[in-house]
Amino acid sequence: MSDTSMFNDNVFPFDARGVAKRFRHAAIFGALESLQDGETMRFVNDHDPLPLLGQIQQRYGNQIGITYVAREPGNIMIDFKVQLQTEAPAETAPAQGAGGCGGGGGGCGCAGQ
Repeated sequence: MSDTSMFNDNVFPFDARGVAKRFRHAAIFGALESLQDGETMRFVNDHDPLPLLGQIQQRYGNQIGITYVAREPGNIMIDFKVQLQTEAPAETAPAQGAGGCGGGGGGCGCAGQ
């Protein structure tokens, strides 16, 4: 399968492995926020970013769909699809013990996984 067959006009690749760990979450949120309704970011990483997924769900609610394309050790591929027609849940306080992820310069708890 060639790289061009993996993506269509509404799917944009984001390889987190090439982003410095201290900038990853900010870069991912920026990329998600640049997408239009119906567009998808195909995220690739070497570990399963469970704390990040929690942050995305808390921050965007149902407006970002999360679908694993590949979920094997060392090969994680996730489609994040913008679906603005879906209502976001009301804001809640950050969960305690969320793996240390928090952006804001405090470091990412999933960076060492």
